[in-house]
Amino acid sequence: MARQLRHHFAGGWYHITTRGMGRREIFSDDRDREHFVELLAGMVERYGVILHAYVLMENHYHLLIETPAGNASRALQWLNVSYAAWFNAKHGRCGPLFQARFKSIPVENEGSWALACSVYIHLNPVRIKPLGLGKEDRAREKSGFLPAEPTREEVRARLAKLRGHRWSSYPAYAGYTVKPEWLTCEAVWRRGGADGKDLKAEYRRYLEEYLRQGVAEGAFARLTAAVAIGGTAFVEGLRKKIPKRMGEGTNARAWRRLLPFAEVVRAVEAVKGEPWAAFADRKGDWGRDLALYVGRMRCGLTLNELGRHAGGMGIQAVSKACGRMGERLKTDKGLQR
Repeated sequence: MARQLRHHFAGGWYHITTRGMGRREIFSDDRDREHFVELLAGMVERYGVILHAYVLMENHYHLLIETPAGNASRALQWLNVSYAAWFNAKHGRCGPLFQARFKSIPVENEGSWALACSVYIHLNPVRIKPLGLGKEDRAREKSGFLPAEPTREEVRARLAKLRGHRWSSYPAYAGYTVKPEWLTCEAVWRRGGADGKDLKAEYRRYLEEYLRQGVAEGAFARLTAAVAIGGTAFVEGLRKKIPKRMGEGTNARAWRRLLPFAEVVRAVEAVKGEPWAAFADRKGDWGRDLALYVGRMRCGLTLNELGRHAGGMGIQAVSKACGRMGERLKTDKGLQR
């Protein structure tokens, strides 16, 4: 699996996920879960992390955190190492407990992005097959099948599961339990309600409405596979921080793909004053070579993919075009601009 690039900065919000090795369980009983929640409180106190939401599942957990000090890596390392050591000692096991490093997805703090992320986290306990919301059900929706209207019994079962899942911040968000001091709900509450209203009730209504409607997969499809959760300007700002030549074994290409090649083509067309179709397969054309070069460096496209965009160019021809443009850019200041 590609090593995930980190975008940790002061004041950043992140959706954190960690899975058990080989997708095996990381919580065997309620005492395990209790200890992990104790460590969450300790992480907030030790590292000044703001915990906005969490849920513990059988073989993974989700967090929504904010890091005023930009120290997400240190905080999560302490959390995972502390829990793994305790778990191994308690259960008489050895070896890694967690699968690779934790996954960290930057979340935009403006608009409704953090709200949507909290809803996704809190709905995890009900996104299971017995409640009609398993992977197969969600896959059917992705294939174009509309989700079936849930029956009253299904809705009651889903709500009972959601409200009764002790190992989640949702009961505190919805007002079913007292909010612990180390959990911060106010920032997300404000994004789900209006001034003068009961923010707990508004959040509860907002989230539980999804269960009554069948929890459409489309509402969360982007969150499950995203490298960042936010608007265009937010994602673009993060993408620009990716080094142009990042080593193999990372997900840098996934970040660069956030710049569509169509945008590169439109920019080159504007400079040349010609449509892409007029010069895409014109041998030696600087506009074509420039588009291919930028597509390679900033869009994460393979040589083969670029060749298809340029009317079927071969891999070697694309490679030479990119190399030719790279050398020209070293000395041609006009072209650099």
